[in-house]
Amino acid sequence: MNIAIVGTGYVGLVSGSCFAEMGINVICVDVNKAKIDALLNGQIPIYEPGLDEIVLRNHREGRLNFTTDLKTCINNVDIVFSAVGTPPDEDGSADLQYVLAVARMFGQNIQKYTILVTKSTVPVGTAKKIKTAIQEELNKRGIEIPFDVASNPEFLKEGAAIKDFMSPDRVVVGVESEKAKELMSKLYRPFLLNNFRVIFTDIPSAEMIKYAANSMLATRISFMNEIANLCELVGADVNMVRKGIGADTRIGNKFLYPGCGYGGSCFPKDVKALIKTAQKNGYSMRVLKAVEEVNECQKTIIFKKLSKHYGASLKGKTIAIWGLAFKPETDDMREATSLITIDRLMKAGCNVRVYDPVAMDECRRRIGNTVEYSTDMYDAALNADALLVLTEWKQFRLPSWRVVMKSMNKAVVIDGRNIYDAEEMKNLGIEYYCIGK
Repeated sequence: MNIAIVGTGYVGLVSGSCFAEMGINVICVDVNKAKIDALLNGQIPIYEPGLDEIVLRNHREGRLNFTTDLKTCINNVDIVFSAVGTPPDEDGSADLQYVLAVARMFGQNIQKYTILVTKSTVPVGTAKKIKTAIQEELNKRGIEIPFDVASNPEFLKEGAAIKDFMSPDRVVVGVESEKAKELMSKLYRPFLLNNFRVIFTDIPSAEMIKYAANSMLATRISFMNEIANLCELVGADVNMVRKGIGADTRIGNKFLYPGCGYGGSCFPKDVKALIKTAQKNGYSMRVLKAVEEVNECQKTIIFKKLSKHYGASLKGKTIAIWGLAFKPETDDMREATSLITIDRLMKAGCNVRVYDPVAMDECRRRIGNTVEYSTDMYDAALNADALLVLTEWKQFRLPSWRVVMKSMNKAVVIDGRNIYDAEEMKNLGIEYYCIGK
């Protein structure tokens, strides 16, 4: 089976390489020639564990190829996936210009029945706009060519995307014809053979499932952060609370970990977009508005704890930060708590020293040399007046605290991810702050 995927960002490249791994012939398309040239030369533009190996192997074996021109390959494929970006517009709604550009390109070039499948996260109703854009291009050409549109949202977790794609909880496919369902069933047959769930729905439901899933997870995070903040005020331990409510099978224990706010490319953007979709349809998403408000406030909690500890002024203090990415196993800093924290620290007149296993270059790209970049986690702590832990990388979980304490001016640790034992830290003589205790 032959498919094309337009967009070689996170979703497009992971999806393309994994489809190729399942024996499908894939052509990845991107208008960015530099990116395509790099991929053809074996250079992977994003960090994702295991992705390098799978891309290089499938390209070498001829199942995965790259081009800048959809026109050159569209007549040899049965399905075209659209995996381009849908960044938030100024009002929070999803910007669909790239999605509609792919639809127009599709309409300009198809010569036979083909399906255009949207992998990008798009608001409910986008499929209608895509279908209209394709038909307009066919009308300009003065020809009638049958086509279908479909929705196949992705549910990939950064840092575990390969596993998520190859062993999915579920695959959701929105279609509006039996022919499209048959072709998408053929594409996902390797997954059906492994007994993974492929759920077929109508297209609007498929579009909504993606937003509803991310918004539910964001809601659980913000809810637990609210509970954690109240626990601090009343003397409860949020870790005990989390275990107690997570034992209820109706609730479960996933996404009940309090912290210093969620970030990344999905949750913040999708919550905003769903709120905006509701507004456009005359409805107010009151719960999600609160989720967003809580999260924005939670991103400042580490700075607030530091300010409370040191009192009136932080000017001249050296502050170490462990972790820049919004989560472990990625270099993604979109909407990361670290950016908010660094901004507050710099405005307060602090000297900031940072370390992250993979996101240092991304941080330089975003904020330049406004902070000091350390060679390792212990170098970051050198002469620091406080250590802020913002990302729960595995290598941060069991540091040599004796080394850290000798390096620091003052043994003050503010743990934004609750990865350390408070009693142990107290016994070591470290002034320790976490979330919800």
